Amino acid sequence: MLRRSSLDASMTQTLTRPPQAAPVAEPPALDDAPFIERGTAAFLRTNLAFLCAGIATFALLYCVQPMMPEFSRVFGVSPAAASLSLSLPTAAMAVCMLVASAVSEALGRKPVMLVSVFASAAITIACALVPGWNSFLGLRLVQGILLSGLPAVAMAFIAEEVHPRSSGYAMGLYISGSAMGGMLGRVVSGVLMEWGGWRLAIGGIGVLGLGAAVVFWQCLPPSRHFHARPLQLRGLVENFALHLRDGGLRWLFLVGFLLMGAFVTVYNYIGYRLLAPPFGLSHAVVASVFTVYLVGIASSTFIGGLADRFGRRRLLWLILAAMLGGLMLMAMDWLPAIIAGIAVMTFCFFGAHSLASSWVGRRARVARAQASSLYLFCYYMGSSIVGAAGGVAWAGQGWPGVTWLVGGCLALALVAGLRLSRLQPVAG
Repeated sequence: MLRRSSLDASMTQTLTRPPQAAPVAEPPALDDAPFIERGTAAFLRTNLAFLCAGIATFALLYCVQPMMPEFSRVFGVSPAAASLSLSLPTAAMAVCMLVASAVSEALGRKPVMLVSVFASAAITIACALVPGWNSFLGLRLVQGILLSGLPAVAMAFIAEEVHPRSSGYAMGLYISGSAMGGMLGRVVSGVLMEWGGWRLAIGGIGVLGLGAAVVFWQCLPPSRHFHARPLQLRGLVENFALHLRDGGLRWLFLVGFLLMGAFVTVYNYIGYRLLAPPFGLSHAVVASVFTVYLVGIASSTFIGGLADRFGRRRLLWLILAAMLGGLMLMAMDWLPAIIAGIAVMTFCFFGAHSLASSWVGRRARVARAQASSLYLFCYYMGSSIVGAAGGVAWAGQGWPGVTWLVGGCLALALVAGLRLSRLQPVAG
């Protein structure tokens, strides 16, 4: 009887209780937002955005390479001084890359990348209008600082927003866009320079970069998995010190420095050689030689597949040895051999860079973003330091001097590659 009375009382309370409002569905937490996956419209937009970003960044950076002989003629500067048009921005980019990813932790990924690509394109257009060499170099230096914001942050954005099973493909497209941008910057600027001089060429590349920046802005989705963090320089320095204590990573950083230094030096001064006797080619024809850059777009994925089968230790030193073979072909005074040598060096460079950079990510067990930043720092400092030294070698001994400098870099890189072939993997 007592149980029945309790039940009746409970039913009465239920019937007389005022109706409760239906629970309001809360928006998904930031970490619960869906990732961008292959096959979706968001994935297509993201890849188009980073393809354009890669094209813009590296076209803006490397467009001056075929113009260096023209800078020497117009401004009356030496080849070594002309190479500063590339060495200064790459050095600035190398240094600023060390902190650009940390700055994006506080300010956001997309805003940092947008400022980087838009401001860099605008400065390139301004470079076409400056009256003197020193002011031109000053703008290029500022451009290098600004350009650091995209390469350093793009990989972090892809890692955060794209699903892991789709991120490799997205990263590959970004690298392909980078290679395409490097080629377009060299080829288009060379052709435009033949038509209307270096100012038209660099202004045209700036407009191209601005158009690519607009597409990047419109297509890139907002960050949905980003958590803002205060800028902590002390932790950043500690992570750098941790990676520099690893002997394997130090060898990989050295390979990046020597690899990029050798490659950029060849591209910096091959134009001087092909414009001079016995070849005497025009600027447009020399620019067309740079279309061999296309082989680099395929080599990173091809050699990456070989690495999965045979391992990085077995492949890296072989590819570095093949680069020396390409350099020997370029020592001949026969144009087909020179072009073949450039193609071999380009193919091997992108393959070796792919192996070394991915090896850094696998070797670093913690703070991988900082490990990659250190690799890129060494990589671009090689471009700046060795590239400038190549001008001294060219002024002193011509192409044989450049060959000895590049050959020395590749020989040291080969020693490092052989040392890495005996490196024990990290535990865990």
